[in-house]
Order: sequence, then C-alpha cells, then structure tokens
Amino acid sequence: MCVIERTQTRGILVIVLLLPIALVACHKEEQAVVGVAQTAVNAEHKAQATATERDQQRAQLDLIPLPTKSLYVDIREPSAWANPFLSVGAENLTLRITLADANTSTVGQGTMLRPEAARRQELQLRSADLAKAILAVPPTAWRYGRVIAVAESPIAAPKDRPKVRRNLETVIQQLTDLGIVVEEWPAR
Repeated sequence: MCVIERTQTRGILVIVLLLPIALVACHKEEQAVVGVAQTAVNAEHKAQATATERDQQRAQLDLIPLPTKSLYVDIREPSAWANPFLSVGAENLTLRITLADANTSTVGQGTMLRPEAARRQELQLRSADLAKAILAVPPTAWRYGRVIAVAESPIAAPKDRPKVRRNLETVIQQLTDLGIVVEEWPAR
C-alpha cells in the first residue's frame, strides 16, 4: 500500500508541477496570437494611409493634362526635352525641369535677354523623395502633358549598372503608380 501511495503521490506531484508550466505556455501562445493580430492591424492601417496619400498625390497630378505624344515623338536629345527629365544613378536621382517663361511676349524669346538655360533647374534627390519632388514641379513645366523622360545616368560606373537598372525599375514603378506616363530613354 505504501508503494501505491508513493506512485500516486509522485503522479499528483508531477501534475501539480506541470500545471503552471502548461498555463504559462498557453498564456505565451495567447500573447503571440494577440501580437500577430496587432501587427496585422497596424499593417492594414499603414496600407490604408499609403493608399490615401497616393490617391491625394494622383489628384494633385490630375491638374496636369494627359500627354500629347505628337508634341514629343520626334525629340531625341535630352537637352531638347521640355518636360521634366529624370536621370537615375546608383545612389541618387537627378531631376531636371525647365520652368516656363514668365514673359508671354515673343519679343526677345530665346535670346540672351531670356535664355532657356536660366529657367532650367537640376535637383539631386533620393528615390524616397521622388513623389514629393514630382508634386512640387509646377504645372507649367509639363509642356507635353503628364509625361516624364527617364534614363540611366551616363556618368554611372560600369560596375554600378545592375544597381542603376534596379533603381530605374523602381523609379518607373513609382511614377506609374502616380499616374505619370514614363518615356524611357536609352543610356548614353
């Protein structure tokens, strides 16, 4: 009888010792499930905020008319491109814009008194700042409509070409998401 009581006592002792461990394990699993659910909710809120921001950006760009291809189909030189031009490098982007001439008169247009180069601006930016920079371009700088020329940077080192190409693809995706037509130019 003493042997049976010891066995039963050990069994009860094992159950008593394992019960808190089982409860703690269940509680930890419950906390993990709650943590995953909270992460999912946060991700959904972030996705909704991003979609709302993108819709607002698209609404701003809707003020610029759709592109007219006949205005730019024959342009082959980057210097002749009148719309925004984006050169993509390994680390940064160069956005070139040419502001419209504030003087509407044709007198002296294109001469030393009103050179086009004086209205040209180049901005160095990161890929993350592209949408903000595009939204800051005034509507008068989009002479052909909502189209932008994009090319790989001609000064990028040959060893950086794969990275430049990946950046170029990312930039094209960002611009397309904004509703901008992309005219990809070959690297020179």
